[in-house]
Amino acid sequence: MFIIIGGVIVLGCVVGGYLLSKGNIHILWQPNEFIIIGGAALGSFIIASPLRVLKQVAGCVGMVLKGKVHGKDFYLQLLTLLYDIFAKMRKEGLLSIEKDLEAPESSQIFQKYPDVIHNHHLTDFIADNLKIIVSIPVQPHEIDNLMELDIDSTHGDEHVVAHSINTVAESFPGLGIVAAVLGIVVTMGSINEPPEVLGHHIGAALIGTFVGILVCYGFLGPFATNLAHLFRLEGIAFNSVRAALVAYMQTTSPQMAVEFGRRAIPAVDRPSFSELEKAVKKK
Repeated sequence: MFIIIGGVIVLGCVVGGYLLSKGNIHILWQPNEFIIIGGAALGSFIIASPLRVLKQVAGCVGMVLKGKVHGKDFYLQLLTLLYDIFAKMRKEGLLSIEKDLEAPESSQIFQKYPDVIHNHHLTDFIADNLKIIVSIPVQPHEIDNLMELDIDSTHGDEHVVAHSINTVAESFPGLGIVAAVLGIVVTMGSINEPPEVLGHHIGAALIGTFVGILVCYGFLGPFATNLAHLFRLEGIAFNSVRAALVAYMQTTSPQMAVEFGRRAIPAVDRPSFSELEKAVKKK
């Protein structure tokens, strides 16, 4: 929603300021310039991006439009889920959670936390690493390194998407110049026309440069930055799980382990100690 509001503000202020300067709104409509710039940008993006990246970009459009990020309620569910798992492991033994890990979607523990279980990537991350802890004699630093590798590889791949969009954004001013040059070529072919006709052609040519710069700095560049922020915020939950799992292996204390996970969450979204304690006792 906010990205749409921002786009309306950008377009409204630019066009509104132009109209206040008594500009001719009709000169801004130049479909030929839009085709040159947009088509060239799309073609260059297809050339530069593997099919997998193209699919990821298509999927990220909805993600940015929703602008949904994890809040305090989500992290409370996540930490309480981890507490339940750790408590069961400590009380009934490591093997007691095997069935929960094999099918989290049907697990009584996971089902109590719908916001977490709907995040399939995070749920798989929790289950996969707990499976290793349950089935393989592993040291805390080894599982820590393994989770770090998983997070870096996964979110590093996601940042490729944001970088690809930003690269296309940076190409728009140059493609706008291409459209402007072609417009000047057309103008030179009409050099014998009256000044008002030449002025119209030159104005139409300059629209190409204007559109290229506006799309770059007003729309696509901010879109890529927004996407990068969303990916970074998504990684917070994974780092919280990582901190909690390593702490549990070192202390085997559910309370202390989830406290490590809580401290890995930024203060703006971090549940307080009391809030987490109440959530745990309630469950």
